[in-house]
Amino acid sequence: MPTVERPEPPYLQVARHFRDQIKAGELKDGDALPSTREIARTWGLALATAAKALSTLRSEGLTRAVSGVGTVVQTKGALHHSARDRSIAIHRTGKIYPPGHYAKIRSAALSPAPAHVADALGLDEGAPAIRRQRTTYTADDTPVSTSVSWFDGGIAAAAPLLLSTDRIIEGTPKYVEAQTGRLAVATYVQHAAGFATADEAVELRVPEGSAILMSRNRFIDSDGAVLEYGESTALPDHWVFYEYTHEDAE
Repeated sequence: MPTVERPEPPYLQVARHFRDQIKAGELKDGDALPSTREIARTWGLALATAAKALSTLRSEGLTRAVSGVGTVVQTKGALHHSARDRSIAIHRTGKIYPPGHYAKIRSAALSPAPAHVADALGLDEGAPAIRRQRTTYTADDTPVSTSVSWFDGGIAAAAPLLLSTDRIIEGTPKYVEAQTGRLAVATYVQHAAGFATADEAVELRVPEGSAILMSRNRFIDSDGAVLEYGESTALPDHWVFYEYTHEDAE
């Protein structure tokens, strides 16, 4: 049963609880959220606090009010699943993608590490690295993002599926952990606006030079080493969510 913690305001804790379920795919587009009264009863809160939690989710564009139904999830075509979100999904649901999404592995092979990839993985430039390229689609076969993941080529023998274009159902971090014993304990993500290259435009089915969201992510193991370095591009109007606390705020 969920419980309220301090010092974060209770309504934000409730909103975060449902937001994480939405991002992990436990609640999908069109699913109904509990009513204000149900939330108040389950969490032991005032009705006004429960209503404020639902209002927060609506203000973030994650839900909408439907007459005769209540508050329903609204994420189709509007929510970008970052590397952090995929990590949350794996731990919460055992699946890397939310319901209705799927990926096609475009290529998987050993490749000389470019300078920036070598720097990220702690390799010499040109050293063998595993390069996996994938494109993610919605249930109606609409592409939403395309990405490339890089790994130290030295783990190829222990984790041979990284060199296969077959999907790794449990996700690459879980697979690498099982094969090598290296556990990803942190994820660092960077975002920037950019323009689609020729290759990205083909994968995302947009004109070359179209506006895109660019991301870089690093999965860090318990020794502080980069286990996986990735770069991805997504279509505009797919929102990324972060939470911040202001401990010094009055």
